[in-house]
Amino acid sequence: MVRLIAICLLMVFLSACNSNPLTPTNSLVKKAVALQVERTQQQLSKQLDLNVKGFEIKHLAISQQKYQIIQTLPAYQVQGTYDLTLKLPKRQLSQAHKPFEVYMQLQKEGKTWRLLQTEKIRGEVEPVWRSYLIQ
Repeated sequence: MVRLIAICLLMVFLSACNSNPLTPTNSLVKKAVALQVERTQQQLSKQLDLNVKGFEIKHLAISQQKYQIIQTLPAYQVQGTYDLTLKLPKRQLSQAHKPFEVYMQLQKEGKTWRLLQTEKIRGEVEPVWRSYLIQ
């Protein structure tokens, strides 16, 4: 009986230590958020004629990772917060605890991840998913 309890406890501890290797890591999520910020910043810079010299992401914290299937491939909706510093020509602008939501998809070969973003196309009812390689 003692042996059975010990085996059960050992199994619980070992299963708790086993993390899914197919879930996005913190550093990978940070790269996805950086890619999303970069794409948004480029669009805004063109529209507002801003001269942003770069940005820095710090203190990224993941609060939720939700598994789902998007276009027949495994994906994660990842939410959390981060601190952003925009580098402008004469000053820096910092924003703390900015919320983020990114969709990340593991490709078929299981080696690369892509950032997914929806895009509304005129005349279409459903938005279209666009994907961008996370490097």
